[in-house]
Amino acid sequence: MKTRRPDILLLVLDTLRADRLRCYGSPQSILPAVDALAEESTVFRFAIAPAQWSIPSHASLFTGVYPSVHDTTQSNSILPEGLSTLAERLRAGGYYTAAFCNNPLVGVINNGLRRGFESFLNYAGLWPSRPNQAGARPGAYDRLRQQFKGWLTELITGIQDAFARSDFLLEMSLTPLFVPLWQTALSFKGNSRKSLDDAARLLIRRSGLDSHQPIFAFINLMGIHMPYRAPRPYVERFAPQVLHDPAARRFLRQFNTDAFGWLAPLTDPVSEERKAVLEGMYNAEAACQDEHVGAFFERLRQAGRLDSTLVIVLSDHGDHLGEHQLMGHSVSLYNELVRVPLIVRDRSGAFPAGAAVDHFVSTRRVFHTALAAAGLADEEEHRLTLAGDVDGRPEQGTAFSESIPALNFLRMVQKRRPELIQRYAIDQYRVAVCQDGHKLIQVGSERVELYDVVHDPTEQHDLSLSQPERVERMRRLITDFAQQASAAGQTAHHAPQAPDPLLAQRLRSLGYLD
Repeated sequence: MKTRRPDILLLVLDTLRADRLRCYGSPQSILPAVDALAEESTVFRFAIAPAQWSIPSHASLFTGVYPSVHDTTQSNSILPEGLSTLAERLRAGGYYTAAFCNNPLVGVINNGLRRGFESFLNYAGLWPSRPNQAGARPGAYDRLRQQFKGWLTELITGIQDAFARSDFLLEMSLTPLFVPLWQTALSFKGNSRKSLDDAARLLIRRSGLDSHQPIFAFINLMGIHMPYRAPRPYVERFAPQVLHDPAARRFLRQFNTDAFGWLAPLTDPVSEERKAVLEGMYNAEAACQDEHVGAFFERLRQAGRLDSTLVIVLSDHGDHLGEHQLMGHSVSLYNELVRVPLIVRDRSGAFPAGAAVDHFVSTRRVFHTALAAAGLADEEEHRLTLAGDVDGRPEQGTAFSESIPALNFLRMVQKRRPELIQRYAIDQYRVAVCQDGHKLIQVGSERVELYDVVHDPTEQHDLSLSQPERVERMRRLITDFAQQASAAGQTAHHAPQAPDPLLAQRLRSLGYLD
């Protein structure tokens, strides 16, 4: 009798920092549902995101390669056709592929991240695309209605896509006048409850699918992302000063409408009072979303579907809340951004309950892990499944992360706060290598920072001057990484060609171009 392949659930808790979970050392119980799932799972304690923001990080999740290879690093980038996506591979291998996406950078912009999904339900944007149910077989009237809605959706999506590709429109959308408009009319953070309900319905009822056809479900939740407008009960628990202190309320109101301030480095350190507001509201949003996630997993458990599903829970990146005088996730490669939760629940035995992996792994290897679980991985892909890290180190416990300057953001900073560019080197390519409990961050061609992230997780003590041999050894790893990524990138883009200016800057900073 042929064994049924597992459903695969990839749940991205967008912008969730690892330090908010008890299984990663949080003293508070902020996300009890995710922590409870972690007790039944293998926890990767030092998972590193390949990039510090959504587009390149998701592109790596979906292709298994680093940003320097897929080069989908700008708001107007398009994933190269030479790279097959996870959804394309799984669909070709017999999986029904469905997405339930709340991130407009993944679900609205035409950047190729939707490739391979037979159903892509988008909950963000001016005209969210929400068919009645992924997998359903509509009647004639429903088909006609969906055709019309599809045409209108394409039109509106094109308009929204233009904002990502036009510096003028993007800058205009970040003004205080427009921010409240797109936060509400464009449903910026989507609808976590609705998307989880739709995903549960598909995984449980399997409407219109063959009873033995496995499902790949990708879910992105945006509840934790700025702006912060958590329901009152969560604010009362985590940020009561917002309810009782007029100054705290004024600050939060101003912060929520200052989208440029979510991106740009700070000119001065954030005060303790304001940081407490941001921390509390971030935690309130995380706790609210966690309640929806807990109800979702309970539905799967009660329906008997959870144990037949490979569950991968992670974040695409974290967020700065004033640390290192930074806000949001536009610049750095510090732990607040690139050390992310990665939790894998599996009943096949590949990921034992209660196990923990204490060396660095890259979350780009979710791609290899899912293909291996589906029986679709080639020899090299199978070698890179995260299951290999439970008892070994397929990549010698090494992971990389890249921060490639976003050109439209740079142009906005140049226009509004040009002094910040040099002060924070935000026009420079950054790359980090993590190995043996240490992280080396290289900024441009010369500047480096070295941290013992096991004993100094907030990266307060730069060890680069006191450990020159380790610095040199880790810089050689970055050199090798750049060479390999450059060669792989040429293959992904089909033909050798002159590097674009951004790639040229990267290679020049590492000594490959004069």
